[in-house]
Amino acid sequence: MIIKASAALRNDYTSISNLAKETKEPIYITKNGEGDLVVMSIDAFEQREQMLQLRSNVLRAEQERLQGTNTLSISDARKRLKERIHDM
Repeated sequence: MIIKASAALRNDYTSISNLAKETKEPIYITKNGEGDLVVMSIDAFEQREQMLQLRSNVLRAEQERLQGTNTLSISDARKRLKERIHDM
């Protein structure tokens, strides 16, 4: 976990920006010794958003499966994908 004071963000934005891009981790910014903000690179943010969307999709699919929605086995899904490829 990377923690920086708000003064570091104010006084040395470039190094905070570079740190966020290099580590691909969120940087926690404190104000008066307490947590205030989280800063991260756009790439890290977009990757995190994609991961959250994927998790949401998996959760929705699992909920549908538990509610009795028809599902396919992996082998049946592969077979259908191959059929679609050959139909193109």
